[in-house]
Amino acid sequence: MLFWSSSCSGRAHPALVTVRYHSPVDPILSHVQAQQPAIIALIRLLVECESPSDDPRAVDRFVDLLAAECAPSGAVETFPGGRFGRHLLCEFALAGPARRKGEILALGHSDTVWPVGTLARMPFRESDGRLWGPGVFDMKSGLAFFLFAMRALRELDIPVRHRVKLLVNSDEEVGSDSSRTLTQETARRAKAVLVLEPGTGLEGKLKTARKGVGDYTITVHGRASHAGVDFAAGASAILELARQIERVAAFTNLKQGVTVNPGLITGGSRSNVVAAQASAVIDIRAPRLRDAESLDRKFHSLKPFDKRCNLEITGGLNRPPMERSVGIVQLFRTAQQLAREMGVALEESMTGGGSDGNLTAALGIPTLDGLGGVGEGAHAPNESILVNRIADRTALLAKLVTVL
Repeated sequence: MLFWSSSCSGRAHPALVTVRYHSPVDPILSHVQAQQPAIIALIRLLVECESPSDDPRAVDRFVDLLAAECAPSGAVETFPGGRFGRHLLCEFALAGPARRKGEILALGHSDTVWPVGTLARMPFRESDGRLWGPGVFDMKSGLAFFLFAMRALRELDIPVRHRVKLLVNSDEEVGSDSSRTLTQETARRAKAVLVLEPGTGLEGKLKTARKGVGDYTITVHGRASHAGVDFAAGASAILELARQIERVAAFTNLKQGVTVNPGLITGGSRSNVVAAQASAVIDIRAPRLRDAESLDRKFHSLKPFDKRCNLEITGGLNRPPMERSVGIVQLFRTAQQLAREMGVALEESMTGGGSDGNLTAALGIPTLDGLGGVGEGAHAPNESILVNRIADRTALLAKLVTVL
């Protein structure tokens, strides 16, 4: 099986990775390969039901669609999302003996970064060995893969040892504020969490570590004055903020993987007024919890350069780091062996982006991320997945559920 990739121009070229399925072909993989047209049809259905985070009605339409797809395979319930769309939880009806203690939880999200109407300029299409469209990579293909993985287990009557659930949150792209408690409470009963976010790179590497993500807001309260008539009487909040930005930017430690990025600055009222107020929103990424705690101490120890100004520091860590634990490594090794049996070489990766997997890993639950689509272009116009990675990715999810 040859992986194909393409540039933004749509021109295809062979990638460096070749997969050759063993013979005889794994029965789950063989079954899924026969279902690939139906999987693509479901991916299209999901992509063409646009669901931006900030449009709860659109997200609810998507949730209704997904619930209808899940219903033949299990029990579905939804939960209020506050100002966001509803969250969905499905427990699949699968063959097997009396269930052992613990559950397998798959995590996904229904929301995307793309506003309603994006399909007009980024329509779903299949070309150059890929599926294209808003949300196809992040992460509607992953949802389709898991649904068909569970259908394969049902149709082949393959037993599983634990309850299997799928939780789909409506606000992951904007911080998971309304779904966080639901995710944590559901995950506490799980022995393993499988996150349906896309893999890393065109090799589809799984994610065994993610940086913690957060942001701080520094607000400076200065003293206004007329910039021409009474300049010395003023204490510029903008000047003070500029000095503070230089200070916090120095918290970055690339060797340790810690980054601090001042991403948004506001301040002042008019050019002829010494600014009374200014603020900056600063993104932080930290690979270890101790790094995030160190950053928090540094932010809260900031002092003004100009004593006439006051500093107000708010914010902090939004998602804790997903640290590469022994349990996560064991889960990855299991997936790696299952993939190897299908002739697929799996690698692991660490990423600076966060997911709901950060929340479950922080609870000490083995969490394996990046099990969704293989492709590129998350949040970008070239968002796409490789068609020839649909079958093995779906089969891997099914096989994981049977052995855990």
